[in-house]
Amino acid sequence: NVTGPQFRDLHLMFEEHYTELAEAVDEIAERIRTLGIAAPGTYKSFSQLSSIEEVEGVPEATEMVRLLTHGHEQVVKTSREALKLAQDADDESTVALVSDRMRVHEKTAWMLRAMLPN
Repeated sequence: NVTGPQFRDLHLMFEEHYTELAEAVDEIAERIRTLGIAAPGTYKSFSQLSSIEEVEGVPEATEMVRLLTHGHEQVVKTSREALKLAQDADDESTVALVSDRMRVHEKTAWMLRAMLPN
């Protein structure tokens, strides 16, 4: 739903994010299954587990970037909490997965912040 002078750039960037996140969800779900737990698979399940608030309506382009930045920052915060739990459980595979995800979200948030006006 993005519009405005940055339409093409933002549309392509949002698509890249969507694709990257879809692959991440699959990887995380596989890790959960490896641990012998059923992975969440419905929108209701995801929304109950999410720390990112839903947005009403269609924000303008800059606000979309701001919201996406905040979402990635929130994922980093949640990842730090999950990382501690995985470290305490001596679960090196989950530690590696969470560390890798955290790095992606930190870099993405930094790049998004660079797009925002001061």
